[in-house]
Amino acid sequence: MSTPAQQYARFRANQKVPALTEFRGLYDFELDDFQSQACIALENGDGVLVAAPTGSGKTIVGEFAVHLALRTGRKCFYTTPIKALSNQKFHDLVRRYGPEQVGLLTGDNTINGEAPVVVMTTEVLRNMLYAGSSTLAGLGYVVMDEVHYLADRFRGAVWEEVIIHLPESVAVVSLSATVSNAEEFGDWLSTVRGATTTIVEERRPVPLFQHVMVGRRMYDLFADDGTPEAGPRVNTQLLHVARDDWRARRTNDYRGRRNGQNRHGGRQGGRQGPGQAKPGYQRRSRAFTPQRVDVVDRLDADGLLPAIVFIFSRAGCDAAVVQCLHGNLRLTSQDERAEIRRYVTSRTSDLPEEDLHVLGFHDWADGLERGVASHHAGLLPTFKEIVETLFSRGLLKVVFATETLALGINMPARSVVLEKLTKWNGETHADVTPGEYTQLTGRAGRRGIDVEGHAVVLWQPGLEPGSVAGLASTRTYPLRSSFKPSYNMAVNLVRQVGRARSRELLESSFAQFQADKAVVGLARQLRKSEDALDGYREAATCHLGDFMEYADLRRRLTDRERTLSKRRKADRREDAARSLEDLRIGDVIAVPAGKWAGLAVVLDPGFGSERDGPRPFVLTADRQARRLSPVDFPAPVEALTRMRVPRNFNARNPAQRRDLASTLRNKAGHIDVRPPRRNDRGPAGIAEDPEVARLRTQLRGHPCHGCDEREDHARWAERYVKLEREAHSLQRRIEQRTNTIARQFDRVCEVLGALGYLDGDRVTTDGERLMRVYTEMDLVAAECLRRRIWEGLDPAELAAALSALVFEARRPDDAGPPRMPVGPIREALGETVAIWADLDALEREHRVDFLREPDLGFAWAAFRWANGASLDEVLAETDLAAGDFVRWIKQLLDLTDQIADAAGNSPLRQAARHTAGALRRGVVAYSSVAS
Repeated sequence: MSTPAQQYARFRANQKVPALTEFRGLYDFELDDFQSQACIALENGDGVLVAAPTGSGKTIVGEFAVHLALRTGRKCFYTTPIKALSNQKFHDLVRRYGPEQVGLLTGDNTINGEAPVVVMTTEVLRNMLYAGSSTLAGLGYVVMDEVHYLADRFRGAVWEEVIIHLPESVAVVSLSATVSNAEEFGDWLSTVRGATTTIVEERRPVPLFQHVMVGRRMYDLFADDGTPEAGPRVNTQLLHVARDDWRARRTNDYRGRRNGQNRHGGRQGGRQGPGQAKPGYQRRSRAFTPQRVDVVDRLDADGLLPAIVFIFSRAGCDAAVVQCLHGNLRLTSQDERAEIRRYVTSRTSDLPEEDLHVLGFHDWADGLERGVASHHAGLLPTFKEIVETLFSRGLLKVVFATETLALGINMPARSVVLEKLTKWNGETHADVTPGEYTQLTGRAGRRGIDVEGHAVVLWQPGLEPGSVAGLASTRTYPLRSSFKPSYNMAVNLVRQVGRARSRELLESSFAQFQADKAVVGLARQLRKSEDALDGYREAATCHLGDFMEYADLRRRLTDRERTLSKRRKADRREDAARSLEDLRIGDVIAVPAGKWAGLAVVLDPGFGSERDGPRPFVLTADRQARRLSPVDFPAPVEALTRMRVPRNFNARNPAQRRDLASTLRNKAGHIDVRPPRRNDRGPAGIAEDPEVARLRTQLRGHPCHGCDEREDHARWAERYVKLEREAHSLQRRIEQRTNTIARQFDRVCEVLGALGYLDGDRVTTDGERLMRVYTEMDLVAAECLRRRIWEGLDPAELAAALSALVFEARRPDDAGPPRMPVGPIREALGETVAIWADLDALEREHRVDFLREPDLGFAWAAFRWANGASLDEVLAETDLAAGDFVRWIKQLLDLTDQIADAAGNSPLRQAARHTAGALRRGVVAYSSVAS
């Protein structure tokens, strides 16, 4: 029980933060210290940056911003990086404050958009800022959830644009995962937004224990005897497992080759197929690598469900569910199955029956009732939302997911399993980074439910426990800006504030802030170098004259002599290589250098090596048969005489080598076999060079040439020159980093000026159209509008044409030629590609790189869907996953709406509206935010 003094102190503290005191009463748990600190700073008028682990409750601070806005009669925008997270946050806020107070803007959904609290994606807010939307009136707070997303190389710039362009009166609440440079990010926020309090919380609210599962056995990753100074120590039992696995693989590789396998594991003959491992090793490998059904069984037996199992493959996630069903796993009670069935039925009742059949609904629902599901981008959005809701309610016990689940969706679990520590990053299979490992495993341990969380890595052949320990213990995840000015950004900025002010705004970006901080260190080095240069110059001072001038003559003379020497050596090498090309079998030569220098007969001229030139195979006088290299011929060689080499001569036969070497010695007994003297008249040749002669004359005539301390002065002068070069290098690096974003902006404006979108500080009519197009391919879209290549297309054809500007194949190298509609659309798509090619050339000329080549791989799907084809037909004809199809159609809808807006009062606007109507049907139109 608290003392009267403590009660009075708490009363006085609450008086200072009445809103926070009121807010605390809305929750049935005490706020953590970091949450309270952030809320107090926010109530006192500061912006806040909260960097805390996944699941630590940092969104409480965002909810307090909502509470403050409603309490003071202002608006609060709550922004998220993905629509699914926006939908989830919308539900949370509606439950707390009611549907009248909360709106949603995601592109897919517009619900109560003028409400005092609006949840939206960050792109929506960016577009509102550029458009000067009236919805911004009265805005007091903006919550930027998952703000570390600004490191994303594709979409990260949007976060910085919003932070820079929000009115000064708006307080920004930035919520980030744990990053090692949070203070640096907070300093930047203070620079561009004013007073900002940075709160860093590294402690997880639920302790996380690390494990590795080998077969059906679970090992702790770390031993119990680590020390705070040295850190945790890897479990020795795991090290023994790794040793045994290494030995088994090594023994298998050795025995495989002994039994006829090649070095890559393929058989050279016999009945065992290529690449097959020895049966004994296969059994051992199976014993080491856990099976998916066994993993779930073990987690269930140990009370570690619910769990998320990360499998970095969509097909792998779906296959895991099937394996669980075939293994007859049933993780739910009868009551839970009934509840799941009711919820699934209510959420899918509006979907057409024929579409449910195409989507494999019944097998999917069967998995849900057993407590098992997959979660990835290929799923229908509605199906993903159902999985998320059922898991958050504790009705699903295992979800097999790709890493997209780690992007902020609230699906905590007791355990997180990583099947492998490598994943496809779009270009190659790459190792999971420490930051990704922490983000994925951070979902383990439900606050208020679990006393501890568990992260489990499944054993794979070649796994190194030390590497896993490094991933689990590394705490360095720096946040790096990916900001760069785009074409749409440029015209919007110039329209609002002009080019000069735009450059100033862009120089305030986090990208430039980080570059400038690096410049500070470089500038410090440069100052030290410049101070040292003054000292070196003073030490090289000569009373007879300008010694630095004398040192420059010496350096120029040395450089010239070195250049001539290299040139002569290169000439000799070329002459030697040409001389080898003239050799024939039976030529007797004197090898000029190397281990085999002396008399030899050519057995094979060795013309097959294109990279190094000929490499003759010779027999020496002492019976050694060797393949020579260019190193053995620093000077040209020529045949001294010739002798006959028997046609059936075998260099591996000692007797034949002995006989031929004896004949060689007898044949060339009268020849002087000593290598020719290498008299290339090098020094004399150099002395004859007019430039060398001139420099030597100047050197001898210089006053400093006769100084008694000449060599001491020269040493200081050499140090001066070396340091001066380093200083120049530092200066170039500083210049490259200084104003980098502004220089990029200038180049972007040059491109726009060349095309007529900008005229100095004025945005032209064409530029105004570009202002309304926010796609990655903004400039291609604007050029297509200007050249009117989409006019006259019917709705389905327009859908196909626009799809080329949004779609990107997951693995374009694997795709064959895309199926294409016939008619005018083919010409329109061809012109689109030609426009991109023209713009690509212009970009290269101005040293910018924004536009990718249009991808025609979705044109047929968009065309067929807009023409009324069923979902079954489209998916069968295009080999697309349902979730991918819906996602690309929704992105196509976004662009279609933008084109309608940019087209002005023209027939194209009406065509775009009709296209949007044709696309927005069936599973695409069914985008509910019901809970």
